Amino acid sequence: MRTVAVATDQLARRQPGGIGTYVRGLLRGLAGIEGLSVYPVGPRPGPAARLRVGLVTAAWASGSWGVPRAADVVHAPSLAGPMGGGRAGAVHSVAVHDLLWRDVAPASTARGRRFHEARLRRLVAREDVRIVTTSPLLGDRLIAEGVAADRLIPVRLGADEETAPASSTQVRAYLAERGVAGPFTLAVGTREPRKNLERLVRAHAAALGALDQVGPLVLVGPAGWGAVDTGDARVLGELPRSLVLGLLAEATVVAYVPLDEGWGLPPIEALRAGAPVVASATTPSVAGNPEVVLVDPLDVDAIAAGLVAAATCGSVGREARQASVADLTWHQCALDHLAGW
Repeated sequence: MRTVAVATDQLARRQPGGIGTYVRGLLRGLAGIEGLSVYPVGPRPGPAARLRVGLVTAAWASGSWGVPRAADVVHAPSLAGPMGGGRAGAVHSVAVHDLLWRDVAPASTARGRRFHEARLRRLVAREDVRIVTTSPLLGDRLIAEGVAADRLIPVRLGADEETAPASSTQVRAYLAERGVAGPFTLAVGTREPRKNLERLVRAHAAALGALDQVGPLVLVGPAGWGAVDTGDARVLGELPRSLVLGLLAEATVVAYVPLDEGWGLPPIEALRAGAPVVASATTPSVAGNPEVVLVDPLDVDAIAAGLVAAATCGSVGREARQASVADLTWHQCALDHLAGW
C-alpha cells in the first residue's frame, strides 16, 4: 500500500476557487485507485480557518507540518504547500497552475506577488521536487526559469461530478424568482479584474442587440480581489454546486473570457453539460477544441460575435461537445499524477 499525502489548505481558504476544485477532484480520483492510501494534510475549515491557514502556510515555508512520516508521495496542489516530509526517498511534487501574478497586474496584490515569487524561486532551486503543470506553454516558461524538463509532470484536470445537477424545472424556477425568464448567457467564476467581465458585459450588450436569443447575462461565483463593474448583469453570487451544474446545462451559451488563465475549469464543465461555449483563445483547457468558439479576450466585438455564433447552436452539436471532454475525468487526472510520481 502506497501512502500519498495531499495538502488540502486550499479547501480552508475563504475562496477555494479552481485550485479547491482540483484538490477535491484529485482526492476523489486517487481514492478510486487500488493500492493507494490517501492522506489529506491541512487545517480544517471553520470559524478560525483563515488564521489556521496562515499559520500552516508559514510553517510549510521551511517545514513539513502535518505530513505523515510514512508518506511515499507528498503533493502540494499550490505553491503554498509543503515541499518536504514523508519517508526517506519520498517523492515530492508541487502544482504550478500559472504565472498570473506576473502576467496580469490586477490578478494579485503586491503582497501576493512577493509571496508567489519567493515560493517559485524556492521551488526552482529545489531540484528534488517535481512540478505538476496543466499547460505545455507554462512548462516551457518554467524551463526558461531554469527548471529541468524531466522535473515536469503534465496532467489534465477533470470535469466529471459526483453532485447531481438541479433539474430544469428547479433552475427555471430559481431564475424566474430573480427576473430571468427564457434564454440566458452564463458566466461562472470569481468576479475579479482578471476574468475580464467588464469587456464581457459590453460584448453581451452588443450581442443582445443583434440576437434576442442571447438573453440576459447571469454571473455566478464569489466576489474576488479588485473592483469589477458588472453593469446590468444579474449577479447571483455563490450558489450550491447542484444549482451551478443545472445552470450550465440550461444556459443558451456559457462565456469564459479571462485575460489569461492557468487551465480553465468552467468551460470544460460547460461542455460536459452540453452547453455551447465561448472562451478566450488563451484558455489552455479548451485550446484546439473545435467545439468551442474561441475569441480574443481584448476584442469586445469578437466576444460579441462569438456569443451570437454560440447562441445560434441550441441543442445542435450537444453530443459532440460532451464527447470533446469525455477523457477529462478526475480518475484520469489521478492517473496522470501517478505516472509522474
